[in-house]
Amino acid sequence: MTESNETSTSGTHLPAVIGQDDASNRVTRAILDFISRIPDSKVHSQNDPETEARRLAKRAAQRAAITAGSLALPPGPLGWLTILPELISIWKIQAQLVSDIAAAYGRHTELGREQMLWCLFRHTSAQAFRDLVVRLGDRLIFRRVSYGVIERVAKQIGVKVTQRALGEGLSRWMPLIGAIGVGGYAYYDTRQVAATTLAMLKSEIGMADENNDPVQAGTREIPATRTH
Repeated sequence: MTESNETSTSGTHLPAVIGQDDASNRVTRAILDFISRIPDSKVHSQNDPETEARRLAKRAAQRAAITAGSLALPPGPLGWLTILPELISIWKIQAQLVSDIAAAYGRHTELGREQMLWCLFRHTSAQAFRDLVVRLGDRLIFRRVSYGVIERVAKQIGVKVTQRALGEGLSRWMPLIGAIGVGGYAYYDTRQVAATTLAMLKSEIGMADENNDPVQAGTREIPATRTH
């Protein structure tokens, strides 16, 4: 078998239009930019926030599946080029979901970059959060860390996300089948985000600095901005 054939058939080789290291760096940069903005929410505090949260999660998962499936339809090299836009589109839906669920619980003001990162990506790479989040009984303690630590966490997540996305990208050479698979995963992924968010909001959330000393809530080294 020639080298060119190996490249076209092996899952460890990628088309020339994209390289895994470059893709991972782009995904990492996108994650860092994304978590710096906390979406506003039009959802009001609910008497039964869990029921509202499950309704929001179902609707967001359906939107994510349709969005991802549609972007996965272009065949061949064009399909590869839609991977990052697809990820960002799904993250927007999921970030709004996190914001809306927090608002339903009356806890929207507690969301910062650390909480958004946890809700969106904890199920993707739990190991990446070992220096960022500690569970103490029913409490979740988020460490207020430097940008360098956040960048390191984002890089670990970026590698995981890229590996999965590029694996799915191989199916884009079979557009219809690939679109169904990508859409199905987006639905599942969004439900996981909802589950992490619900678990977090049912816990007491604490903050500590890098030395585990308690810090006053609401202070951040790099403030997250609110989007409208």
